[in-house]
Amino acid sequence: MSSLEAQANGYGLTIAGGFHPQPQDGLPGTTRTLLLLAPNGSAFWGIVTASDFYKDGRTDPIDRWSRHTIGTWACELGAKALFPFGSLPYHPFHTWALKTGRCSASPIGFLVHADQGLMISFRGALALKEHVEVPPPARSPCDTCDAPCTSACPVAALTRDGYDVSTCKCYLADDPPCMIQGCAVRRACPVSQIFDRPPAQSAFHMRAFR
Repeated sequence: MSSLEAQANGYGLTIAGGFHPQPQDGLPGTTRTLLLLAPNGSAFWGIVTASDFYKDGRTDPIDRWSRHTIGTWACELGAKALFPFGSLPYHPFHTWALKTGRCSASPIGFLVHADQGLMISFRGALALKEHVEVPPPARSPCDTCDAPCTSACPVAALTRDGYDVSTCKCYLADDPPCMIQGCAVRRACPVSQIFDRPPAQSAFHMRAFR
């Protein structure tokens, strides 16, 4: 496991969780371990923005970088790369994340991760043919939190009652601070606040969302 994490770190990624699948998980029959890959803080953004995928001016630079980087790594490992984007049907990354025991549902419904809080996102997964150690389950940070995420949205578009996407996008159209710093709800999470995610990366994703 330590070797795989070191390799992941070399790509600006981290192993955010994993599990040993059962037949009902719908993975390739040879899969003995599934590892979920997430950005490793500012290291990820530095590597991606220095790549030709980011500089060539074409659409979806992060997805293209992810396909190339994780796909190449998977081939070297004799594994299969799986992604949370692309054509339908999408792989159930949300379900997989919960199964790792390192992610849980936050009070607003978004995934929250033990180390990355509400900033968690996945760039891909490795379906390995070998049984390898996976990161241990962790207690949800929400268990001891006052849930500032539930009241952080300036226009109450994201609360315990659900997510009003149209209200959110109308607010973002006026270039509020969320467009520069990232979603106020995600930033309100205490774990998010200590996770090393550059505002520039959050701004990139907010522009793509809007």
